[in-house]
Amino acid sequence: MNIQWYPGHMTKAKRAMKEDIKLIDLIIELVDARAPLSSRNPDIDELGKGKARLILLNKSDLADERVNEQWIAYFLGLGYQVVKMNCRSGAGLKQINGAVQEACKEKIERDRRRGILNRPVRAMVVGIPNVGKSTFINAFAGKSCAKTGNKPGVTKGNQWIRLNKSLELLDTPGILWPKFEDQEVGFKLAYIGSINDEILNKEELALGLLRFLMDRYPDVLKERYQAEAETPLMALEQIAKARACLQKGGEYDFGKAANLFFDDYRSGKLGRITLELPPVTAET
Repeated sequence: MNIQWYPGHMTKAKRAMKEDIKLIDLIIELVDARAPLSSRNPDIDELGKGKARLILLNKSDLADERVNEQWIAYFLGLGYQVVKMNCRSGAGLKQINGAVQEACKEKIERDRRRGILNRPVRAMVVGIPNVGKSTFINAFAGKSCAKTGNKPGVTKGNQWIRLNKSLELLDTPGILWPKFEDQEVGFKLAYIGSINDEILNKEELALGLLRFLMDRYPDVLKERYQAEAETPLMALEQIAKARACLQKGGEYDFGKAANLFFDDYRSGKLGRITLELPPVTAET
């Protein structure tokens, strides 16, 4: 199975971000805590050079807490501020203003030396599709945010939103699209539901995730499905058996079993599972 994802949008996305990036002080980047590298847009580091950075590890409640801490250390080591959060529940939202001030302290101090006081930080929120960008903006802004209108130099359609006295957000929905050469990245994004399931072979995908779980989280399948298998296919068969996924004639319905398996994984019913380790950790 070869996974591709909107490669045609890249040129337009890069051009839009190059223009918008000139207007902002800070890039707030949402990533999925279950796959923090795979869920990053590969162009942001290059396009965002010289800008303050804040990484939001979204859906951290679904990720392995021990590995969450490793990822926080990794991104801090790159010089980024980091907040782990869950946009839907609001966990972590209260930490963001402090992280913004810390990320932009050099800019704020520079303004102070120039006699510019209380100028809000201008931030852009970026993130690949389905990582939770819209949910974050809605949760963080709440109903009290005031749209400040288009400002000079802003591409028509972009909207500045004043979140509070110290932070303005440039809302640029849908301009960033990932492109990946490594198919492992594609599979991880498919596992977490960031790619439309309708274009995927769910049974083949399930075998890949089962193989990973058998290697890294072997107790999960036994606890959830009483499955102790030597191969991913045998594990999928045991899931089908445990969930009574049967077709006419008594044959196992592997498609239905795969769908149930992914529902369990994505909702956290299998436990807190992270699909990748930080590069340094992975090498040691």
